[in-house]
Amino acid sequence: MQVGYSLAKGVFKEVDETGLMGALTGGFKAAAAGLGAAIFFGYIMAVVAKPKAKR
Repeated sequence: MQVGYSLAKGVFKEVDETGLMGALTGGFKAAAAGLGAAIFFGYIMAVVAKPKAKR
């Protein structure tokens, strides 16, 4: 499942439940876990990896 698909489905579901305001909040609610995991693991890799300077 792609992130765009999750965002769109979340928006449609939230608009059906709460109206127009769901267009702004639905996508974030639907994809929050995946986006949070991507940010978390990206941060961990940035801390663990050794940066190298280009010559």
